[in-house]
Amino acid sequence: MKPEQFVKALADKGIILNESQQKAFDIYFKELVEWNEKINLTAITDEEGVYEKHFYDCITAAFYVDMTQELSICDIGAGAGFPSIPLKICFPHLKVTIIDSLKKRITFLNHLANKLELTDVAFYHDRAENAGKNEAFREQYDLVTARAVARMSVLSELCLPFVKKDGYFVAMKGSQAKEELEAGKAAIELLGGEVESIDTFTLPRDEGERSIIQIAKKRKTPKKYPRKAGLPNKEPIE
Repeated sequence: MKPEQFVKALADKGIILNESQQKAFDIYFKELVEWNEKINLTAITDEEGVYEKHFYDCITAAFYVDMTQELSICDIGAGAGFPSIPLKICFPHLKVTIIDSLKKRITFLNHLANKLELTDVAFYHDRAENAGKNEAFREQYDLVTARAVARMSVLSELCLPFVKKDGYFVAMKGSQAKEELEAGKAAIELLGGEVESIDTFTLPRDEGERSIIQIAKKRKTPKKYPRKAGLPNKEPIE
């Protein structure tokens, strides 16, 4: 997907990028490739691949979730800023917090935010299990996002504690989404969530199946969750 195809594909979905937004994605791509030589951010570094499999893929969340309103978003394990930074470029009013366990990635994100002159963004170096116990983050966000971080049973424990009551956890998944969701149902319910929808589609150049899973936060997450670092992955609630 070339940059001009990317712009058109978004326009077809009602997301119109102005010149400065298009420039921001160009800077993002160049910085990603340059920094990737120093730290491991992505296996995809060709322009068409980045625009489709990262930028466009991230923004697909906005095809199913209304991003036009004022929202506070927490992105768990965002790595190189996916999906929240592409969403922030498209919807500048979003207030974005990223929590990632690797200091080098946080350094990259701070550099990127300065380059793109982003406001209302904050980056924290921490494990989700620790941050989820912190009152500054716990149940503070309208929307919590995660993209390909872990399977649903694990991801629910890492993400739902951050979602405020009546907010949403939006998981961006690949072709195993339905199976993962089935295995993750117990965790979702235990942590206060209810599956509201699952939307499945294919990326434009037939680059694989994707699913956007929306989980509504109906009840507060019990205080004991998330469990200590490493435990959700080692002993998932299933």
